Amino acid sequence: MFSHDQRIERTQEGELRLRLPRAERELLGGLPSELRDLLAAAPADPNLRRLFPPAYEDDADEAEYRRLTHADLVGGRRQALRVLQETVDNDRLSPDEAHAWLTALNDLRLVLGTRLDVREETLLCGLDPSESRAPELALYAYLSALQEELVAAFGSRPQGTEDPQSR
Repeated sequence: MFSHDQRIERTQEGELRLRLPRAERELLGGLPSELRDLLAAAPADPNLRRLFPPAYEDDADEAEYRRLTHADLVGGRRQALRVLQETVDNDRLSPDEAHAWLTALNDLRLVLGTRLDVREETLLCGLDPSESRAPELALYAYLSALQEELVAAFGSRPQGTEDPQSR
């Protein structure tokens, strides 16, 4: 059984069981297409810079690296976004689907955080609703919290298993 606060739980089979409200599922279902569109329409968009940080300081080496890897990197990101969108209404996620969710959530956070210029010192609690960035900062905080819940569920003992130290 879920604890009162637990929205994501690992099952004995290794799947993740989700208990997300309809409104959250609808929100999550709409976000992937926005990022996919941005990836397709504006590959040089500065909001994407955290998704594709430079691998080399030398411009020629960096250009060659991008030529060799960029299509695969974009393809992997699109695949993760597709899985999120296709499985958003599922009550359970396979480990592979859950990993895709983690990738997609991280990518969404990185792009939104770049757009909002979120830094470590940016406070995400106690947001002033009158601030112009408040809705986007709230979305960033939500995506961060959901990602954290997924990571915690992966690291938890599956439901119904006994803690070996409790014997």
